[in-house]
Amino acid sequence: MIHAQGVPEVTDADFDAEVLSADGPVLVEFTADWCGPCRQLAPVLSAVAEEEAGRLKVVRIDADTNPGTVTRYGVLSMPTLLVFRAGEPVRSMVGARPKRRLLQELEDVLA
Repeated sequence: MIHAQGVPEVTDADFDAEVLSADGPVLVEFTADWCGPCRQLAPVLSAVAEEEAGRLKVVRIDADTNPGTVTRYGVLSMPTLLVFRAGEPVRSMVGARPKRRLLQELEDVLA
């Protein structure tokens, strides 16, 4: 399912295939419909997904409907951003942030 902002949504059922088995780095946003900061972050993630296409895959997962993945990675706050590389989480960020700051925090992951 593609969310309104154009960032694909993953679920507990396809998380391993879409994220852990991906060839390159994957940025996963753990989000919820009721989360205000998540709504603020949505256009930022959409822009990053477009600008970094080919270098970074960006997906979102609804924390309320996918409790297995939330529990598996110990996600407690929304939004939580986890970056996975080769099936392992390599970076964790909590809270909304402007695009410039997000890209700075991702520099070493994308290098």
